[in-house]
Amino acid sequence: MSEVRILASGLGFPEGPVACDDGSVVLTEIRANRVTRVTADGKVSTLSATGGGPNGLAVGPDGAFYLCNNGGSRYVEGTSMGQGPHPDYKFGSVQRITKDGQYTTLYSECDGHTLSAPNDLVFDVHGGFYFTDLGKRYPRHRDHGGVYYAMPDGSSIKCIAYPILSPNGCGLSPDGKVLYVADTEGARLWAFDIEAPGVFRKPKPHHPHSGRVIAGLPGNARFDSLAVMASGNIAVATLSTGYITEISPAGDIVRAVKMPDVYPTNICFGGPDMKTAYITLSDTGCLGVMEWPEPGLKLNF
Repeated sequence: MSEVRILASGLGFPEGPVACDDGSVVLTEIRANRVTRVTADGKVSTLSATGGGPNGLAVGPDGAFYLCNNGGSRYVEGTSMGQGPHPDYKFGSVQRITKDGQYTTLYSECDGHTLSAPNDLVFDVHGGFYFTDLGKRYPRHRDHGGVYYAMPDGSSIKCIAYPILSPNGCGLSPDGKVLYVADTEGARLWAFDIEAPGVFRKPKPHHPHSGRVIAGLPGNARFDSLAVMASGNIAVATLSTGYITEISPAGDIVRAVKMPDVYPTNICFGGPDMKTAYITLSDTGCLGVMEWPEPGLKLNF
């Protein structure tokens, strides 16, 4: 296992890394309210000043970037994590960003309910995308979270699992038949069986959804975003303890790789062999890179 090399620093709570074909990484800076490009030699530039709280990011079938925007958080000097909604917060949204940085809002509500804090998304082979809404956290209460399915042209959005305590990262199994969702509080990894695009298996009576817990961690661990490996394992960024935890579909811990940061928030894979791991280290505001022992799963787009 190689060591983590710092590719870029000075980032405002980085998240949502996407490895691009030209060797650059496009990521989000939640605290800095923007989407950023980091070149292979570590140069940092703004791609899109989206405002709000840009979080999860993915490339769609049209080559544009699709963004989960949590609407913005309040930050206090000396802390890296958001301290509840920003004073100007109204709602979260899903946005489309062109290659030149122009952005439009696709969704800000579903079935008459405003989106709270969209967090992460993944496209299926059919061109639709699943996304999580973490739910905003307030000093004395929080919004419920959920999982949604939407089309990239803004024509359709539906809620398919609700409520979930704190759904964060999401990713599809190599065969596209399972959606994995990392639940932050309590460090649980859920698996949802997919029967058709945007359709989960029907839940049992008295169950809010049909997800099944395949793994969890004890102690103070919390789960953030994730990436699926070509093998089908799930690499989950683990907060507070500062690890990337790789978990098999059966729930076994394959490996736990210590990061030089207590808040590794996300991981993606790139390079010719898909073994180059890019990891957002959000407490220190850095983008790290290392070689992983096995390849990540190549995404649909």
